Amino acid sequence: MFIKFSLSLSILLLSAFFPAGAQVNSVVPGAERMEEYLPLLSGKKTGILTNHTGRIGSAHIVDTLLVRGVDVQAVFAPEHGFGGDAVAGEAITGYRDPRTGIPVISTYGANKKPKREDIRKLDVVLFDIQDVGLRFYTYLSSMHYMMEACAEAGVPMIVLDRPNPNGMYIDGPVLDMKLRSFVGMHPIPVVHGMTLGELARMINGERWLEGALRCDLHVVPCANYTRQTRYVLPERPSPNLPNMRSVYLYPSLCPFEGSVVSVGRGTPFPFQVYGHPKLPDSGFSFTPRAVPGAVNPPWKGQPCYGKDLRTGLPDEMVIAKGLDLSYVIAAYRALGMGEKFFNPMFDKLMGVSYVRQMIVEGRDADRIRARWRDDVERFRERRRPYLLYEE
Repeated sequence: MFIKFSLSLSILLLSAFFPAGAQVNSVVPGAERMEEYLPLLSGKKTGILTNHTGRIGSAHIVDTLLVRGVDVQAVFAPEHGFGGDAVAGEAITGYRDPRTGIPVISTYGANKKPKREDIRKLDVVLFDIQDVGLRFYTYLSSMHYMMEACAEAGVPMIVLDRPNPNGMYIDGPVLDMKLRSFVGMHPIPVVHGMTLGELARMINGERWLEGALRCDLHVVPCANYTRQTRYVLPERPSPNLPNMRSVYLYPSLCPFEGSVVSVGRGTPFPFQVYGHPKLPDSGFSFTPRAVPGAVNPPWKGQPCYGKDLRTGLPDEMVIAKGLDLSYVIAAYRALGMGEKFFNPMFDKLMGVSYVRQMIVEGRDADRIRARWRDDVERFRERRRPYLLYEE
C-alpha cells in the first residue's frame, strides 16, 4: 500500500513498544468514524497532514482513503516525517511516492507553513495526527500553520480528532507571547488538557491565526472519550516517546532539553531517566549511543549518572504529580553550574522566563507552581466554550 516499506517497517518496530493487546480502550478516534467525513471528500481533491500515527485499525489512513476512492492529491508531513522516525529537529524534505506518484510535502524545516500554491490545488484538507497534550509538542504548531494556510486559500479543513493521553489535568505556566516559537505558539499552559480538535476550535474562536483569520473548520470528534479516559497509544507518537511511561513523564522531563542534562536520548529508555557525567554517582548510570531517532544525542559515548524513573512511582502517581519541576531543580542544585545549567531553549519550552529565574533564586517546585496557579484557572475558563468532551 502507500509507501509500503516505510509504513510497514514503522508499524513492526513500534508494535514492540505498544503491543496490540495493550490498548483496551473503547474510544473510537475521529479517523475511524468514516461515515462522518467521507461524504465531505466525495469528488474533492484532498490533501492530508498526517504521519505514522494516522491509522484506521491496522491500516494507514492514506491507504484506506485510496481504497475508498478518495482523490488524495498530497500528503503533508510534520516533524519526524511521514514515517515518524526522523530525529527531533531534523529538516525534512519533500519527495514523491514512486508507486502512487502522490507528493509528500514537508511542513517541518524551511516551510513550516504550507505554501499557498500547494493548498490552492486542493478542495479540502484533512488533519490526522496523534498528539500527547503538551504545548511544546510541535504537531499542534503544524496544525496551526495548516489552518492558517487553509484560511488564506479559502480551503476547508477537517480535523479527525484523537484522544489526549495527558488530558486528565492542566498544569504549567501559560505562554508569554514574547517567547512565542514553534515549540510554543499559543497562550496556553504547558499541559493544556485538550485534544487537537478542541484546540483547533479554540485557535479559530480566539482568532489566533495571523490577521485574525478564521479557518473553515470541521472537527470529527472521538466517540466514547472523556478527559479522564486512560487512553493507551497504539504506537509511539515520535521516536523518543517509546511507551506510556515516557508519555506520562514527558511534561516533567522535557524541560531538561533546555539544559545540560540528558533525558536518555540514545538509550532504550528516553524520557524515563535523566543524567549528566558530573552528577553524583547514586548507583544508576547510562551511556548515550547513536541510535535511530537519536544519531547524535547529548553526551554521546559518556557515562551519565542520574535517576531512573522507569520504576518507583506508579503511573497514577506520575499523573497526579503533574508537571513536576523537582527533577530539574535537584539536578540544577547538584551540578552547581548556575545559569550555565540552562540554554535558551529552556525559557521557550517553559514559555516564561520566571521559572528559570525562580530556580536560580532557590525556589522549590511548589513555590514555582503557585506562581502559575491562577493563570491555569483563568485558562480553564477560557477554554470551556471549545470543549467537545466531558471534564
